[in-house]
Amino acid sequence: MKKTLLILIVFAAIIVARGGLYVVNEAEQAIVTQFGKPIGDVSTPGLHFKLPFVQKVTRFEKRILKWDGDPNQIPTKDKRFIWVDTTARWRITDPLLFYKTVASVRGAQSRLDDIIDSVVRDAVSGRLLVELVRGSDYQAEEATEEHFEVEGVEISKEDLVGREEILLSMLDKAQASTPEYGIELLDVQIKRINYVEQVRTRVYERMINERKKVAAEYRSEGEGEKAEILGEMERTLKEISSEAYREALEIRGAADAEAAAIYAEAYNQDEEFYAFLRTLESYKKSIRSNGKLVIGTDSDYYRYLKKAN
Repeated sequence: MKKTLLILIVFAAIIVARGGLYVVNEAEQAIVTQFGKPIGDVSTPGLHFKLPFVQKVTRFEKRILKWDGDPNQIPTKDKRFIWVDTTARWRITDPLLFYKTVASVRGAQSRLDDIIDSVVRDAVSGRLLVELVRGSDYQAEEATEEHFEVEGVEISKEDLVGREEILLSMLDKAQASTPEYGIELLDVQIKRINYVEQVRTRVYERMINERKKVAAEYRSEGEGEKAEILGEMERTLKEISSEAYREALEIRGAADAEAAAIYAEAYNQDEEFYAFLRTLESYKKSIRSNGKLVIGTDSDYYRYLKKAN
């Protein structure tokens, strides 16, 4: 009888231990419900006790969770339709409030869909496309060279902001709505921005035309530099040719002067012989086999022939 009672007590203790003891690890937080009604939360890791069969433990992640929204087609302030794909990071900070308001992670994801999608739509539709795709530093540098206007109203560069400021504004607005669900929203980011198909074709055409314009400018600059180089080359070539021609004339003039001096010296040594030699050379040049020379016989041109006779 005592043995049977002991067995029953051990069996009951095992049942109570299995139904009453539970473990919460470092990555979890839990709430305890009694007949479906939450009565407390457990955030300390370790071994804990609950009433078996009466109380139930529901566990939630203590780690950072990810939210990914569906891509939405949203018009920007300058009427450009784009696809916006957004992501966010969040965590459960009050598991008891979380359980009372959204009950589960799936319910929280649904609430975040409404909150973040609304914030993203307001932020995108209230800003220019250039502000959504550029960083703050890049926008500040480039805005000095670009002009933006919406419906005929020009927007000054001081009114433009960068992508980082827009994301911070989105995060602040979304964070204001999440504490009532026991959620802390840590970050909101735009994963991708893309044009809709109709606009994308026009953007590609514009990009191609801009690249062609830049190429034409480079080509024009290259042609200008080419003409400048060719002009410099021709000028240098003319200078070299002119200098060479001048030196050639100087050399030819010096040679002619030297030849004239030699002739003069030879002429002064024997004037009669020099006259005779020059006359023979003139005979050689003027009297040809097919030519005729009409001249009087009393001309001095034949005086050496007369003397020979």
